[in-house]
Amino acid sequence: MAEGVILELHRSSPNYAKLVDEMVRMERKIFPKNESLSRTFDQELGKNNSGLLYYGVNDEVAGYVMYSCPSSLSSSITKLAVKEKYRRLGYGEALLRAAIGKCRARSIHRISLHVDPSRTPAVNLYRKLGFRIDSLIERYYSSNRDAYRMYLEFDIDK
Repeated sequence: MAEGVILELHRSSPNYAKLVDEMVRMERKIFPKNESLSRTFDQELGKNNSGLLYYGVNDEVAGYVMYSCPSSLSSSITKLAVKEKYRRLGYGEALLRAAIGKCRARSIHRISLHVDPSRTPAVNLYRKLGFRIDSLIERYYSSNRDAYRMYLEFDIDK
């Protein structure tokens, strides 16, 4: 993994517009049109109880993770994206661990996410970090694409 740093993106962050533009381009390249947040990316970031962490490497965004905490007990990972050239190098895992840490800092008890079962590397990453498959949701993404609903639960006493 190249030298880099995980940062939290805020509207007041230096180069906010440039960073969002780069992430929107990633969104368009990585995700199908009906799953992409490219049109509403800035709007998503403005929601209460949501956050975005990105991995900056050599003046570019290697990847990002978007999360939300809709209640005091649960949160969800809404996006995890890593540029092709940075995949399988630990960036996705580092971002996911950082997002889990942010959620845990809020005393969250459960983190959930949805993932296409055909995205085997993503499913394996989530499992590696302790996520379990809750159910298969048929036609979640489209009429011919399902999703696993996965969750990570924490011991309430810890």
